[in-house]
Amino acid sequence: MVTISNLSKSFGGDEIFKNISFHINPKEKIGLVGRNGHGKTTLFKMLTNNEEVENGEISMPKNYKLGYVSQHLKFSKNNVLEEGALGLSKEHKDDTWKVEKILAGLGFSTEDMNKNPNDFSGGYQVRLNLGKILVSEPNLLLLDEPTNYLDVVSIRWLAQFLKQWPNELVLITHDRFFMDSITTHTVGIHRKISRKVKGNTNKLYQQIIKEEEIYEKTRLNDEKKRKETEIFIDRFRAKARLAGMVQSRVKALEKQEKLSKMENIKSLDFSFNHISFNAKVPMKATEISFSYGKDLPLLINQFSLTIGNRDRICVIGKNGKGKTTLLKILAGVLEPTDGEIQSHLNCKKGYYAQTNSIKLNNNFTIEEELMSSGIERQEARNIAGTMMFEGDQALKKINILSGGEKSRVLLGKLLAEPSNVLFLDEPTNHLDMESCDTLMTAIDNYEGAFLMVTHNEMFLRKLANKFIVFQNNGVSIFEGTYDDFLEKIGWEDEIQEKQKDDTKENRSINRSDLRKIRAEILKRRSKEISPLEKKISKTENDIEILEKKFNNLNLEMVEASQSNDGNIINDLAKQIHESQIGIDTLYEDFENLTIEYDFKKELFEKELEELTE
Repeated sequence: MVTISNLSKSFGGDEIFKNISFHINPKEKIGLVGRNGHGKTTLFKMLTNNEEVENGEISMPKNYKLGYVSQHLKFSKNNVLEEGALGLSKEHKDDTWKVEKILAGLGFSTEDMNKNPNDFSGGYQVRLNLGKILVSEPNLLLLDEPTNYLDVVSIRWLAQFLKQWPNELVLITHDRFFMDSITTHTVGIHRKISRKVKGNTNKLYQQIIKEEEIYEKTRLNDEKKRKETEIFIDRFRAKARLAGMVQSRVKALEKQEKLSKMENIKSLDFSFNHISFNAKVPMKATEISFSYGKDLPLLINQFSLTIGNRDRICVIGKNGKGKTTLLKILAGVLEPTDGEIQSHLNCKKGYYAQTNSIKLNNNFTIEEELMSSGIERQEARNIAGTMMFEGDQALKKINILSGGEKSRVLLGKLLAEPSNVLFLDEPTNHLDMESCDTLMTAIDNYEGAFLMVTHNEMFLRKLANKFIVFQNNGVSIFEGTYDDFLEKIGWEDEIQEKQKDDTKENRSINRSDLRKIRAEILKRRSKEISPLEKKISKTENDIEILEKKFNNLNLEMVEASQSNDGNIINDLAKQIHESQIGIDTLYEDFENLTIEYDFKKELFEKELEELTE
């Protein structure tokens, strides 16, 4: 059990949280929630000794291991196996078979082990990052925004993996659906203190609302009684016969704790500005194609789409397949290589680009950036306030803003001009959970059409009635709900995994191909198994030699003891001790080599068996 007791943290005089306390019990999967800047990542850093604990205490069992999977993907080795081996402890640095075993479980093939980590998709890079942590065999897994920049297929895989995680887990994510599908408990940092509940985020927030309603009613009731007491004291202070009663109430008033009014927490609160549109079809794309160069393959090939004035369309698929490119073409940012896009005369588009793909002017203030959309200063100030930049905060420079703050500025720019078709490219990136909820409500209430690229399954389920699907090396349209899509079509990766589990690769290959594949497997087996067999044989021989020497030294020690020769006894004792250490080391090497040999032998036997199935 990990115990966090009365933990407090401040930065530059600003208190982030105070006296937070909770336990992480065995097998618990905890979701850690709170607004951006309320100390979630700071708490992770304190748990991993990357941030100093100034006040309070963190205690955990002896030899308890933490595995911290940050949201940043950085690789320093040239192949997957070497990168994964970075997670091995010093005493097991040569046990690469452990890395192979874990990475195989995460979906990496034998051939993948020698590939460069940077050649893989974001989903597999996250798996490699996970594998690197898992080989260290952590008791507690800490994950900070693991879904950032992952596609929906990878997010679904990660959720299934974490559900099966056998030890403790603490998760930070802005994706409420993802968190609630995994966790058993929720810890919230709210108003600088912590609360822990058994259950999901909704249960925590309902408890907070209830507690704050009770607090506010109690405060107002106490305030009313205080005023009544003060009136009584002022009215009867001069009455001698009531002096005792007045003094009693003065003392009671002094002892009574005055409940302070709760600070108003800023929340994102807005709705998109819609221009009415009477026609049925604001936009139509006919057989559009696109390539980033003449010699490059088509990313989009003869795709057609009609956008109705109330269509709610989500663009889904793996990363790198063309979702953002299609959105840019439809929004008018890019021109199609071929085909035609027709827009109604009264069609007004609003476009929100990914934060990392649009350039805000770093020298502008928030107010100036909003005014660059063509609005007056007062309207810019009003929108800034809506986006939680009240008063002088609107004068903050763009270059000092966090990712979440820049996302809010981009949303503010989207509000500056009315629209009837919205194009949104991963708008939840960098927003906290509460802001994501507000955004989802604003999109749901929008009276026009929208096209949105998102990997958030809660958004997909609650908002969309039509999907543009990038899958099977192409792009298609699916009409219906997200659950309909999963039931009727599904994700190709998940279908393939299921087919593997159900049929163990129902391959139809001729005998000639079978012999070639079998020969290749046997060749690889010989290449990897033979050196291990030689090492095992040599280790066995070394153990036999050293054990003979050890026995002879013990016999010599008996003779030396009988003759009572002190110098010889001391020399023999030293040799016996060194021999014993050598034998123990060789036995440890023998055990590791044997485990590695058995593991690799089993892998090759499995490959050979699958050929005959």
